[in-house]
Amino acid sequence: MQPKIWLSSPHMGGNEMKYVQEAYDTNWVAPLGPNVNGFEEDLQKYTGAFHASALSAGTAAIHLSLVLLGVKAGDEVIASSFTFSATVNPITYVGATPILIDSEKDTWNMCPIQLEKAIQDRIAKGKKPKAILCVYLYGMPGKIEELMAVANKYEIPLIEDAAEALGSKYKGKSMGTFGKFGILSFNGNKIITTSGGGALISDDQELIEKSRFLATQARDNAPHYQHSHVGYNYRMSNIVAGIGRGQMEVLGERVAQRRANFEFYKELFADVNGVTLLEEPNEDYYSNYWLTSILVDPSKTNGITREEIRLELEKENIECRPLWKPMHMQPVFADCPFYGDGTSEKLFEDGLCLPSGSNMTDEERDRIKTAILNVFNKK
Repeated sequence: MQPKIWLSSPHMGGNEMKYVQEAYDTNWVAPLGPNVNGFEEDLQKYTGAFHASALSAGTAAIHLSLVLLGVKAGDEVIASSFTFSATVNPITYVGATPILIDSEKDTWNMCPIQLEKAIQDRIAKGKKPKAILCVYLYGMPGKIEELMAVANKYEIPLIEDAAEALGSKYKGKSMGTFGKFGILSFNGNKIITTSGGGALISDDQELIEKSRFLATQARDNAPHYQHSHVGYNYRMSNIVAGIGRGQMEVLGERVAQRRANFEFYKELFADVNGVTLLEEPNEDYYSNYWLTSILVDPSKTNGITREEIRLELEKENIECRPLWKPMHMQPVFADCPFYGDGTSEKLFEDGLCLPSGSNMTDEERDRIKTAILNVFNKK
């Protein structure tokens, strides 16, 4: 069997070990240290956010953002339905109820129209949502101006889950810097990785400082162990942050490589009827194209489905994956209120994420091209 082509594998830049070695040589292997501070500064400089808090995971960042906004048991939080469960799970950590919102067709992200419908309906039912949690899927910016207009109209803070969108921008401004908080992830499959890790970014210095306090078990300033708040073990370690500092040095290059993958697929499918790519709606949008994703319309492809393409690639030891199964279709969230028109259900049915690693070789691209064309040539 040929070597595996992964959907999105880690890609080291070369200087990661320099920072890790520094931590080792100076015995900064404890949770905090110079690499954590340096990584936070790198993130602030790159995104334009005034403040960053390096944490153990993007999920931890979402959880802390909800805690900092005062979301409590019995509250309601609006969230994108078309996402990975890590977006919605933290809403349940604080005892709140997720209110799930459908996607719009242009970017596949939260629909501003459905968002306003949901807010109006929840208020009419006597419960105004405490926060809005929107997601940028596969690196594509959402309709953030429209989403922010709705959030501001009803005075509800907006959290941007930009876990997949580091390097993506709208009108030149980094995703994650529009709302009250931005969420970043450095999981192993993301555009840069720290093995595992995440960050909370914001222009609100007081809240970011409080996030660091809560993330280190909320220990009061006292000579003994004293705690006036419930805390969490959510801080990023100095070793892991060293990997992140090395990765930040090549982030621009990684974005360029992912965008080149998108162009490869765009050319590959240019003459194939019934296959469309998720692409920037206009020049205001700049996507890192973390994962190139397609929709397959069997009525135009001579009956070929996304599943046939996936299975053909799997046979050739090439990993690809269906789009996210919406949260309102998941057993664990099936009872949550949902506002939508079926857009995300159709995306799930017809959509596929293609191998998009920044370390893909020309030989691997040739294998992918041959496997995909095989599916269409059969018919």
